[in-house]
Amino acid sequence: MSDRLAGLLNSYTLNARFFFSGALCQDASFDTALNVGHLHLIRSGSMRVRSPEHPVLKIDRPSLLFYPRPTKHHLQVDQNIGVELVCASVEFGAMTGNPLAQSLPSIVLIPLVELPALSPTLELLFDEAMNERCGRQAAIDRLFELLLIQLLRYSMEGQLANTGLLSGLSDKRLCKAITAMHDDPRESWSIDTLARISGMSRARFAVHFRETVGITPGEYLAQWRLGLAQALLKKGKPVGLVADEVGYGSATSLSRAFKAHIGLTPSEWHRKTIET
Repeated sequence: MSDRLAGLLNSYTLNARFFFSGALCQDASFDTALNVGHLHLIRSGSMRVRSPEHPVLKIDRPSLLFYPRPTKHHLQVDQNIGVELVCASVEFGAMTGNPLAQSLPSIVLIPLVELPALSPTLELLFDEAMNERCGRQAAIDRLFELLLIQLLRYSMEGQLANTGLLSGLSDKRLCKAITAMHDDPRESWSIDTLARISGMSRARFAVHFRETVGITPGEYLAQWRLGLAQALLKKGKPVGLVADEVGYGSATSLSRAFKAHIGLTPSEWHRKTIET
């Protein structure tokens, strides 16, 4: 099986920035101002998590708490027990159309005991976070990024989402077509070609794709191309070059697609992104 994450990770830069480790002595609040997600690793202790996005959570055992997208939340420490944790901000294209970031649940909470495959990385990460060594920041950042990749693998293998890209990548047949679109967005992909890649009939492929991913193959391809275009525009690439790289052929065609799906031209979108 081809690498289901390669196209996504090549197109959207995954960044993690470690910012806290140790005992949390007082409550901490996080907002959406910086447009980043957050990953909290609770090593020991007890706390409650409050957010407009979910009911109050009580965490009293080692756990992974992950907000893939910018989410307002508040960590409330149990003062009688305390809590020890390691925290990082994360960004991998949620704000520029990365379908993987968008398909993850709004919150992921998993006891560490249920993640045995991640144990070696977690041990290294906790060891680096709790000790002062040269290159500590860079080492922990890279370990958080490795942990995120391993978490994405777990998400695909464990059917973490019922619909969306993760479900499609979890499907042994659909993942072949999705990976092909990711690897070559410039190709004029047809339903017949994608069905053949998946080893399915045209009719069955179309129905199965929509039921699993939640949209049609054509809609997914359009979203993938536009997401890539946003990521490339954010890097400062000219519209004409971006249009060719993502399969629209001309700046006019890309502008038309942007206007239809996003409500702005590529230049307007880029200008608005810089301003915010």
